[in-house]
Amino acid sequence: MAAKHWHLVTYDVRDPKRLRKVAKLLEGYGVRLQYSVFRCRLDHEMLEQLHWRINQIMAEEDDLLVIPLCGSCAAKVPAHSTGDQSSWAEPAPTFKIV
Repeated sequence: MAAKHWHLVTYDVRDPKRLRKVAKLLEGYGVRLQYSVFRCRLDHEMLEQLHWRINQIMAEEDDLLVIPLCGSCAAKVPAHSTGDQSSWAEPAPTFKIV
């Protein structure tokens, strides 16, 4: 299984119809933080799929920014933001090596 990492995804879509489609798509991949900012926990394959699907919707005049966050960066989010950010922490392992 591929490792998942946090990504901040933000966009600027100029057409309201395309804007709604992009927002709806991203709701299936992550959690909305602000109007056009989502946090998504994705592996490489999911990230490629998201890029492909968004590019099917967006026009050349629209903008997309995907920022990968390392575990250390994601762990620092609560210190610089408001609200409950506890879900940014890395999930506990589901196994133990003995």
